[in-house]
Amino acid sequence: MSATMIDRPAAGLRSPDPTGGHLAVRAALMAGAGAIVLMWWLDPTSLSGTAAKVTEAGRLAGLLGAYLVLVQLLLMSRLGWFEQAVGFDRLTAWHRGLGTNTVLLLAAHVLLIVEGYALSDQRGTVPTGWHILSTYPEMLKATAGMALFALVAVTSARAARRRLSYEAWYAVHLSAYAAVALAFGHQLAAGQDFVGHPFNRLLWWAMYLFVAGVVVVERVVLPVRAWFRHKLLVDRVVQESPGVVSVWVRGRHLNELGARAGQFLLWRFLAPGHLWSAHPYSLSAAPDHGTLRITVKDAGDHSAALAHLRPGTPVLAEGPFGHFTLEKRTRSRMLFIAGGSGIGPIRALAEELVMRGPRRRVDAVLLYRAGRASDLALRKELDKLAARTHLRVVYLVGHRSELGRDPLSAVAIGSLVPDVRSRDVYVCGPSGMTHNVLRAMRELRVPVRQLHSEEFELV
Repeated sequence: MSATMIDRPAAGLRSPDPTGGHLAVRAALMAGAGAIVLMWWLDPTSLSGTAAKVTEAGRLAGLLGAYLVLVQLLLMSRLGWFEQAVGFDRLTAWHRGLGTNTVLLLAAHVLLIVEGYALSDQRGTVPTGWHILSTYPEMLKATAGMALFALVAVTSARAARRRLSYEAWYAVHLSAYAAVALAFGHQLAAGQDFVGHPFNRLLWWAMYLFVAGVVVVERVVLPVRAWFRHKLLVDRVVQESPGVVSVWVRGRHLNELGARAGQFLLWRFLAPGHLWSAHPYSLSAAPDHGTLRITVKDAGDHSAALAHLRPGTPVLAEGPFGHFTLEKRTRSRMLFIAGGSGIGPIRALAEELVMRGPRRRVDAVLLYRAGRASDLALRKELDKLAARTHLRVVYLVGHRSELGRDPLSAVAIGSLVPDVRSRDVYVCGPSGMTHNVLRAMRELRVPVRQLHSEEFELV
């Protein structure tokens, strides 16, 4: 979950969900889809033969595609209880997984409807498509909306995403809201399920207004209200190591945020180059009543510009989010494993562990992996924390080609921490490292319930 130091957080193994909240949410979303299918089933087309079957399939694809668009918006609306029940990692995974299916359903809707009408009128597909586009109400706006959905889909592909800055990707994805608005009128004006069906129209309006209200409240109203309540401002920016800076943020009543070490917030700094996008960064220090801190590595674009923030810059923060906290631990002994880009939340967790109980009774090991000694950000703080407690910090420095081995292999970890199976393991770092460590934990037969690593990625 290393959003602390890179724009694209590390992948990992999702923590078990003891509450089963995600199953309840999944069931509710499936029930909604079932209601959409029922609405379609109760209003069959007047066409017959092959034309009827093709048109019916197109209608169903359009209804389900429109429903999934609303689900997509709801998944990323930052709705607090939604995130608590499901987890940000699952929400973003669902969002990414549904994205392709949503666009495919919308495209299928267009193609099947045109083909069905072409079969019914015994005309060519292209002339029928032009006739629908030029004569049906709201069709030009719906076509523009479909083009925007296609653009969002194309820019979400991994190959395209690698070539886009986060800011460019974010701007394109904001157009999805315009696409929804453009397509809405077409559904009510030309959709067989809504023309002459006042109850269906009322239901559709209610769904769209509910999702719009949630998005506006959670993504605009609450962050702005939180700023007036907490008055978050950049306090100072500290250079931690080459390319790594810590941003300290001060504010009022910060205890009311309920933030915990290991969690992240979506940060929007009201300064040139930062205003139009929010980025996820984890806390790199245990929260106190007056300040919060994030530690960020220069990964380009937004992250590099953080080094130039000025004290007094206003900050909008959404959250906190994430279940990567000490509340999830099952054992008293701990093993923290951090990659070069994941030391922030791991350091915060270690600090909170020390703050919770008698310092001399802390039984924790921290393995900190970095390619070079100069990449060991926050080293002085870790050394100071270890000197005051029984926290044991082990620095694993060097590239594997130089070392001739992987210092985070199952054999290496088992040698450094022989009792690893009796510890809760928190892993945070670059994606490849995190997956390799979790694989090593499975080789060492560490129970899954003792492994903690969240995967979240807005892109």
